[in-house]
Amino acid sequence: MSIIIAGIHTGIGKTICSAVLCQLLGYDYWKPVQAGDLENSDSHFIRDHVDHPSCVIHPESYRLSTAASPHYAAEQDSVIIEKHKILLPFSSNDIVIETAGGLMSPLGKKFLNIDLIQHLAFPVILVSNNYLGSINHSLLSCEALKIRNIPVCGIVFTGEKNRVSEKYILNYTGFPLLFSIPWFENLGSESIRKFAGTLHSDILINRL
Repeated sequence: MSIIIAGIHTGIGKTICSAVLCQLLGYDYWKPVQAGDLENSDSHFIRDHVDHPSCVIHPESYRLSTAASPHYAAEQDSVIIEKHKILLPFSSNDIVIETAGGLMSPLGKKFLNIDLIQHLAFPVILVSNNYLGSINHSLLSCEALKIRNIPVCGIVFTGEKNRVSEKYILNYTGFPLLFSIPWFENLGSESIRKFAGTLHSDILINRL
């Protein structure tokens, strides 16, 4: 089944998590909305860091020039991001779908990332990262997903470990830990491939 990668905040490791999953499972990759860094986008990152032969990178529905919140970036490009125009790419493969920013990041007027997640109607992997305030952001994100009855496969933690924070988040939410991605000193395709090789794809697939 295709899966949506959502985050508690921006810049917390969603793309690295997406790369790990594409490498491990051979899924395709799609980021519906890319704001800024068009010559060095998240799709470019997946291309450069995933070498699984089954992984196809699908073009974004919206490519916006300004590195900012998508709703503002769209305004700068005189574009309106419309939900009905964001359609799942055709593929015989499952797809890792990466959202832009946090769950409540706006894509347009009264149109948030979480609305897009409901529109696409796939389960979510929530990516969290350990920083001051991450417990609050994680619990708020989990509550938002629960309120909307969006299925959650589990949580992925990225970066330096904080066992106290992670234990609290997992115990409070009841969501399972899928895996934790360490901080990579030299981030490249080899480190992604080696880390993915430490995970058990059959166990993970059973949770998706």
